[in-house]
Amino acid sequence: MENTERIETMEQRLDRATAALRELETALDHYETVQEDLRLLSDYLGSEAWKADFAADEAGLLPAGLKRGVLSEDGIWNLLEEWRELEKRMHI
Repeated sequence: MENTERIETMEQRLDRATAALRELETALDHYETVQEDLRLLSDYLGSEAWKADFAADEAGLLPAGLKRGVLSEDGIWNLLEEWRELEKRMHI
């Protein structure tokens, strides 16, 4: 019985680890596709273009239904901080 329990436990560990690695591989593939987006958002935040877009929004010159999360300094800043922390965690 001891062998059976050990094998079942190890089999469960194998299944869990295999699933986790597959999920991580998929997530990393997706992460790699947004690297340019993150760099461009980093460049945009605080740039003259961002300032002009922010001023246009403040002046009411943008369409009412326009999604404008990028004009929230905290929105981009928080995302970029998460990016930096994730890269530290991944040792990049």
